[in-house]
Formats: sequence, structure tokens, C-alpha cells
Amino acid sequence: MEMIKQLAFILVSSVLVNNYVLSKFLGICPFLGVSKKLDQATGMGVAVIFVMLAATAATWPIYTYILVPQKLEYMQTIVFILVIAALVQFVEIVLKKYIPALHKSLGVYLPLITTNCAVLGVALNNISDGYNFIESMVSSLGCGLGFLLAMVIFSGVRSRVEQADPPESFKGLPITLVSAAIVSLAFFGFAGVAEALFL
Repeated sequence: MEMIKQLAFILVSSVLVNNYVLSKFLGICPFLGVSKKLDQATGMGVAVIFVMLAATAATWPIYTYILVPQKLEYMQTIVFILVIAALVQFVEIVLKKYIPALHKSLGVYLPLITTNCAVLGVALNNISDGYNFIESMVSSLGCGLGFLLAMVIFSGVRSRVEQADPPESFKGLPITLVSAAIVSLAFFGFAGVAEALFL
């Protein structure tokens, strides 16, 4: 029972409280670039969830069973980037073959998952937080769901902003950044929720 509470705490805090996009400001490039349309935002979010889970499933054992015993912990960043790059190539090949419309709509942002600091940040933070394999996978799922949630919410916000008539100096990127800041502030209201529910 205690283990389930701990996993639930990790999941909820990863999605809401420690949202990688809106609280830690990682993965901003696809967040701003692909959030104009709901279908693109959802597709990117699902792709990031898959890559985060696969990256954690690959990097945690590599770190624990290869790098640590060989005293090569300092190589973790390079190794993790290589693993993530290989996984993104796999996702791109699968999307190109089976869902070409989504592949085309994501465009250059799909390969950018390779350099998406949110994916690398999840893999590195799971290690630095001392999570075991199951906790790392739950954390990755929560971070991916948080990324998807942020993308979907911001996609809705952007559709409303495009219908608005902001002052000339705010049109384009400035109003987008102001909107992102307001959405981010809203997520800070979740601080303490996970602790109150599970601890």
C-alpha cells in the first residue's frame, strides 16, 4: 500500500506540480512550435510520452548495470543523448510508414525531440532523484502526461489568442509568451496538492 501511495505521489507531482514544461521550463521549443493546432499538439505529446518511457526503460538499466559498475557515471549525458537519438529515429520511421499525415504535420519538430531537454531531463532526474526502475517509469509517464497536458491546454489558449485583437506590439510571439506565462502561473497553484493527497 505504501508503494502504491509513493507511485501515485510521483505520478501526480510529475503531471501537475513539477510539470517539465510549465514549472521547470524544459521542452519549450516544441511547446511553442507545435501548439498551434490541437492534433499536432496531441501527436507531439504522445510521441514525447513514448520517447520518455522508452528512454527511461533503456537508460536506467544502462546507467545502473553498465556505467556504475565500470565507474563511468560521468558518461551518462553522452550515453543518454545517443539512446534518445536512436529512439527518436525509430519513432520517426514508424510515423513516416504508418501515420504519414502526422509525420508531415510535425515536420522538423519530430527530430527535435532528440534535442528536447525535457526527455534528457527526465532520464537524468530519475537517476539523480534516486528512483528505482518502477519509480523511474512512473515518473517518466507522469512527465510525458504533463507534457501532453501542457501542449493540449496551450493549444486551446493559442486558438483563443489568435481570435483576439492584441495591441500591435503584442502580436505574434510576444502574446504567445505572455499566454504561456499565464498558463505556467496557473500550474503553480498545484503546489502542495500532491503532498496533501498522498503524504
